[in-house]
Amino acid sequence: MANQPPSAAVLLLHGGREAGTGPPPFGPLNLPAVRMRPFRQAVTKATRPADVLVRSVRYTCRGWNGPREDPFHDAVRALDAIQREAGEIPVVLVGHSMGARASLRAAGHPLVRAVIGLAPWCPPEDPVAQLADRDVVLLHSTHDRVTSPRASQALADRARRAGGRTCLITVEDSDHAMLRRADLWHELTTALVTGLLGIEALPEAVSAALQLPLHAETPHGTLGIDELPRPYGVARSGARP
Repeated sequence: MANQPPSAAVLLLHGGREAGTGPPPFGPLNLPAVRMRPFRQAVTKATRPADVLVRSVRYTCRGWNGPREDPFHDAVRALDAIQREAGEIPVVLVGHSMGARASLRAAGHPLVRAVIGLAPWCPPEDPVAQLADRDVVLLHSTHDRVTSPRASQALADRARRAGGRTCLITVEDSDHAMLRRADLWHELTTALVTGLLGIEALPEAVSAALQLPLHAETPHGTLGIDELPRPYGVARSGARP
């Protein structure tokens, strides 16, 4: 239907650097942004029937830059722009590495309903109170040498105790750039987006992890990607409200 307002939005945030106040390179030279293109394409295709707005954050700087937290502020500005354009619609944030850190920090925005962090950068000093009453699903390669899967586990545990609904999915035989086993990263991320927005149902194991009590022990909220059946939407637990 023409001019139908969006029912929800997905905001994608690519990776970056620890420091760098110059602007990101343009086009194909911006490799972190290029890595997110297949995710955007897959999510757009899967959510098109539900009139979901799919956007990517444009960074002002290449790096996080310590207390400046530049990508976090870029994410908040992008969320504010969606709010002005489309109103009070639910948003799922999908971020990789530095973009995942920015997504987790920006989750307190009133539009945000869920965060999907891909190989996230999770420093132990980052706050988690903003993740209360949010769904947080982190995907991390067990062989990542850039960001720490253990730090992702620690953040998932802290966020759950703070009132977030969390799940960590480990990816064997992959890497930080998500190039090895790329199809699994794309497929599962798309299934998580549609499940978290209630368009489809989440895989049963993910849904169960998100429903764990606040003080559940670590292993119960952690899944291996090969434990989840493909295609990921087959094992349905009923659409989430």
